[in-house]
Amino acid sequence: MSLLRRLAAPLLGLAALCGTVHAAPAAHHRVIVFVWDGMRPDAISAEDTPNLLALSRRGVFFTDNHSTYPTFTMANASSFATGAFPGPIGFYGNSFWAPGGDGLNAKGKAADFQDPIYTEDYAVLRDLDRLEHGELLQVPTLLATAHRAGLTTAVIGKSGPAFLQDYKLPDQGGDNVLLDENTVLPLRFAKELQRAGYPLPANTIHAYAPSLLQLAEDNGAPTAPGKLATLRDGVTSDATAGGETTPGPANAWMMQVYLDEVLPKHRPDISVVWLRNPDTTQHQYGVGSPEFHRALQAQDELLGRLEAKLRELGMADDTDLVVVSDHGHSNVAGPADLFPLRTINDGRVGGPDPEWGYSVSGSLRMADDLTRAGFHAYDGQGCIYAPVMSGIRADGSRLHPTRYDDDGSICGKPGPYTTPSYEVPDKLPADAVVIAPNDGTDYYYVPSHDPALVRRLVRFLQSRAVVNTVFVAHRYGALPGTLPAEAVHLGNAKRGPDVIISYAWDANAVVQGFRGTEVGTVSTERGQHGSFSPIDVHNTLVASGPDFRQAMRDPLPSGNVDLAPTLAAVFGLTLPTAQGRVLHEALSGPLARPVSDYTVAPAAIRPATAATGLKTVRIDGAPLPATRFSFTVKQKVLRFDGRRWTYFDQAAADRH
Repeated sequence: MSLLRRLAAPLLGLAALCGTVHAAPAAHHRVIVFVWDGMRPDAISAEDTPNLLALSRRGVFFTDNHSTYPTFTMANASSFATGAFPGPIGFYGNSFWAPGGDGLNAKGKAADFQDPIYTEDYAVLRDLDRLEHGELLQVPTLLATAHRAGLTTAVIGKSGPAFLQDYKLPDQGGDNVLLDENTVLPLRFAKELQRAGYPLPANTIHAYAPSLLQLAEDNGAPTAPGKLATLRDGVTSDATAGGETTPGPANAWMMQVYLDEVLPKHRPDISVVWLRNPDTTQHQYGVGSPEFHRALQAQDELLGRLEAKLRELGMADDTDLVVVSDHGHSNVAGPADLFPLRTINDGRVGGPDPEWGYSVSGSLRMADDLTRAGFHAYDGQGCIYAPVMSGIRADGSRLHPTRYDDDGSICGKPGPYTTPSYEVPDKLPADAVVIAPNDGTDYYYVPSHDPALVRRLVRFLQSRAVVNTVFVAHRYGALPGTLPAEAVHLGNAKRGPDVIISYAWDANAVVQGFRGTEVGTVSTERGQHGSFSPIDVHNTLVASGPDFRQAMRDPLPSGNVDLAPTLAAVFGLTLPTAQGRVLHEALSGPLARPVSDYTVAPAAIRPATAATGLKTVRIDGAPLPATRFSFTVKQKVLRFDGRRWTYFDQAAADRH
């Protein structure tokens, strides 16, 4: 369909049917949103990201952009998709508990809904959509709205967040296309790629019946991750590695498909290209590591290729290019006085090096701590061996020594473990607590909804120095030292967790030249996010093109939740359920408004009463003198045209 016909379609009755959907202006431009997963704004540099640096100087650099809390990938993917927050959306990724679900994952295997489910998987998202009777997201998406207005879209990239942008896209028909690490939609597009000589993601074979699609014999696995470089223990990543990043080749391949096939042949009105770097590399090797810098350079090279292709196709002058990240990223580390940074040499952990060492601590497993305190707690994970990241003390001893079963096995198999299995049993005890671990924030489900059990759980969590904030479902009332989940846009009576906590962080601690550490759920990963740290909360947003001002550093607070309503405004669409704002101050033309029209003021919220009489312990189990717990959520309140928006800057515990 031609552009003029697509623009005319809404005028011929679609707007009357959809009510709030308006035709795009005749002179609208295309938009490409390039998501650098986990990109910290302070990582933009002339050395690693010269193309992104130039783009930020040429267009609008949002100096105070905010990730949606919790600062997970999938929570922010839902905000990008809808312009709303997790509570109203009813979506709590990355990992949440959805008992009763069933179906297959992207690998064609049965998805395990007995344990908390991990949602970075297009097939799991479809399973969840069926469980929710077609309302995985309880508010409309930008791309679905664009489809109804006759605009075409393309989504490329990381399995899960990319797919969520257009999760209703059918397997058959339509002008819109989607390619992620596990599938290609619709079938017409998959066959187009094959005719053009491209292999398909290996798991695409599970998306279609064999009679509809077969992979070529030499298809291979173009989106498979690379091999992780580990220490001598075979588990912990070697943070000194400096080779190709594990998602590098897959990212480059997907960008190639977009630049050589999708962009020139489909010319989509809206594109979302969501690639794993630097996030996956930061998780694996840590912020500031040699691999981290390689990841930034690789991502910036892809940005340069994208800009060159736009110039080659004559699209540069009528394309808005937006580079955004879903969240910031921190190094995993506990207090440096307990667990000093250490050298890594030849695959071995060496002596302390407080200036240029690497973290050897910061991971914990709350299901283990709760079980030791008498709770029946489950996190859906089996035995976990984390010989380094669980913590190496100043004297060289490990916080959690290697354990073995009586017969020298691990859960019936040869090998060591650090913490035992806490998989969810088929029959839960009446006082069960199910935890969905999510890096810097965890979700707690109490199936019985027993107020006494919730109060006991909350008191235990408040007594742990690693816990920074505690939010509870509205049904439990105003418990001391807590705020309702609604206070941070996380309340949802049907789908929401009973208790939500974020973990402790230190925004001033430095590892490999970058500020920001946090405690996270147990793993061997060196980098995490999800917390209420200002490092995780503040993320990257840069926009350049005909609909944006030139050479502007936007001083106003903004957020990922603002992107969808802003792009909707550019296309003349309306998102009535969006909670974000249109970034008028950064736009050009009739949508522009001066910065002077806005006012910004600091604000804060905290529990009405503190929790008292606690026996507080630090991460290594040693007692602390603090007996009182509260916390403060710092905010900015922006006012414009009689409306107000609140942005969360950070949240930190107050113990004494």
